[in-house]
Amino acid sequence: MMEFYSSSDTCQQTPANHQVTGTTSRVSPWLSPLAYLLGRHCLLPLFFGQISITGQKNIPTTGPVIFAPTHRARWDALLVPYATVDCRREQDLRFMVTIDECQGLQGWFVRRLGGFPVNSKHPSIRTLRHGVELLQQQKTLVIFPEGNIFRDGQVHQLKPGIARLALSAESSHSGLGVKIIPIGINYSQPYPNWGTDVSINIGSPIRVKDYMSGCIKQDAKSITVDLAKALQQLSHQETKITNRAFAEITNS
Repeated sequence: MMEFYSSSDTCQQTPANHQVTGTTSRVSPWLSPLAYLLGRHCLLPLFFGQISITGQKNIPTTGPVIFAPTHRARWDALLVPYATVDCRREQDLRFMVTIDECQGLQGWFVRRLGGFPVNSKHPSIRTLRHGVELLQQQKTLVIFPEGNIFRDGQVHQLKPGIARLALSAESSHSGLGVKIIPIGINYSQPYPNWGTDVSINIGSPIRVKDYMSGCIKQDAKSITVDLAKALQQLSHQETKITNRAFAEITNS
């Protein structure tokens, strides 16, 4: 995820009637349900040990939502739908992924499972517009706010783009009701292998409308700070388990 707006100190007023156009992300009507069923009932239960989930009651059943998980392994992209899809009427998740992940055969699958690319080196305003459009359509986005995978059990500095996208969408329609859901994903091993235990902790929604003061730079900063705090709380147990795993590896 990247910054969508200028980093200048001047407050930018949130647009009141921001309209967007774009192409809807493609979700294959046969590949997506098949991949979900195979992942939920075969791949994940067979590969991992115990998978525990807490906080599913915090997931809104309807309305535009951004899932904001910690990023600890590539398995995260499979575990987020495992933990959340059955709680939403809109079950097709839309993933914002790096442009490199949309290349070749992998890219063919990613795009048909709801993924759409972002060029982190040369970000385009079209990415913002597309994300806003999806939220306007009551879709569910998945954006990893740390940007990269980190295996040290710590919550790293969050990118401000997720907050700015949410604010832009909320300002586009009165009463849209965008919510950001923090999710802490914990593996019992820094590099998950067969039999690794997983815990997924889902936090309380961050209601974007509560942060709209009219200065998008300051509003985005406030959301980002509160999201980071929430992820740190959800990852508290993750830090202890990961540090213990590192210690066991070091002493072995």
